[in-house]
Amino acid sequence: MNLEIHAIKIDIPQDCNVILGQTHFIKTAEDLYEVVATTVPQARFGIAFTEASGPCLIRTEGNDEELIRTCVRNLQAIGAGHVFCILLKDAYPINILNQIKNCPEVCRVFCATANPLQVIVASTSQGWGVLGVIDGYPPKGVETDDDRQQRRDFLRAVGYKR
Repeated sequence: MNLEIHAIKIDIPQDCNVILGQTHFIKTAEDLYEVVATTVPQARFGIAFTEASGPCLIRTEGNDEELIRTCVRNLQAIGAGHVFCILLKDAYPINILNQIKNCPEVCRVFCATANPLQVIVASTSQGWGVLGVIDGYPPKGVETDDDRQQRRDFLRAVGYKR
């Protein structure tokens, strides 16, 4: 059996975040739509999901056509079944991540990020599968006391801490 490893660059439009995960059932796209729309109603978003059996189509939902198209292009590049891509604008993953994890079809979340993203996939004669992701860049050091205070101040400035 031949096995190849590939790094796939994910397109994340400006001012967007991506959530990438694995799921298992045709109703995923509609259920994820409901999660996003009811949790952060102001969000602009696209969703795409790849079937892994039957017609093996990329199923789509969302309220922003360009974000939907970008999700589709990302999943076409990944080429693996049972993967979902959500692109969010005017919302952040922290606002919906737990609800997504609690969606019955979701098996795992690989990442939620606005950083440059590569998906590591393996290919065999059967198809392609996601092994993991490379999210952002490697660490440059350990935070200092000043860095720690800046982090704490930032979280309070954006309202995530009191």
